[in-house]
Amino acid sequence: MSNKRPESMERITNEALANAFIAEQVAAVKAQVGDKKVLLALSGGVDSSVVAALLIKAIGKNLVCVHVNHGLLRKGEPEQVVEVFRNQMNANLVYVDAVDRFLDKLAGIVEPERKRKIIGAEFIRVFEEEARKQQGIEFLAQGTIYPDILESGPVKAHHNVGGLPDDLKFELVEPLKFLFKDEVRVVGKALGLPDGMVYRQPFPGPGLGVRCLGAITRDRLEAVRESDAILREEFAKNGLEGKVWQYFTIVPDFKSVGVKEGKRSFEWPVIIRAVNTRDAMTATVEDVPFALLEHITERITHEVKGVNRVLYDLTPKPTGTIEWE
Repeated sequence: MSNKRPESMERITNEALANAFIAEQVAAVKAQVGDKKVLLALSGGVDSSVVAALLIKAIGKNLVCVHVNHGLLRKGEPEQVVEVFRNQMNANLVYVDAVDRFLDKLAGIVEPERKRKIIGAEFIRVFEEEARKQQGIEFLAQGTIYPDILESGPVKAHHNVGGLPDDLKFELVEPLKFLFKDEVRVVGKALGLPDGMVYRQPFPGPGLGVRCLGAITRDRLEAVRESDAILREEFAKNGLEGKVWQYFTIVPDFKSVGVKEGKRSFEWPVIIRAVNTRDAMTATVEDVPFALLEHITERITHEVKGVNRVLYDLTPKPTGTIEWE
């Protein structure tokens, strides 16, 4: 089958077009899969979540979703996946708590590319183990979208499932492969997914692992997670949630002297990054109101354990990249 988007395919810009696309893909999936089972690595990101919702509509319990919690997700994300898919959509969901396994492998690893490779390879191993536990799986669903095909071929590398062993012999199911990201979001809304999932901002495959700079420690990782949650909460409260393309916190592996409750402290800084972009090739820094930055600083330095400073990254791309690692 061709990996070129049909020229006659209309852009999906509203609910009516989305519903027509969903009906078409439900029929196509049923024709491809029949009564066989399909396996999906459900990260909780936009693409995998929309694929999951669409396939649940098409084949119900014959879709087996595997959600691997590697300990590098944002606050509340594993719980949201379970709530939405298992509790609300009645999905056949396998939840894997692999936090200790991943963090033990990452202990003492400083170099960013090594961290990325360890996270990717371990994900493949965990997913393969879960795949081998299942009976009657013949298909592998992926959240491939059209930019993935244009940029890197048909295997969606950042879902890390392209490295599964050949003996599993899964046939791919990729119902979103001709859609652009904005179209995927329209389809997700039509499928009834919550806005927090559909409009989730871009999130790197290694998760918070590339925002806990240097060697990952559990306490510093928790500082990243908690400070990020405060930033996202305050941006949402102040009308920046849909206005800023990407925003997050970083905690580097060094400390500075500060004062807390009248006593000398020696703790980490939190760095805030908030950028806007059209294509991620260049990016500008969001001009966040100073009063809001002061409020966020007050919250982070008083609510996040081990932190005594907050910094704001003013660097556009170029010269900086969007992520720090």
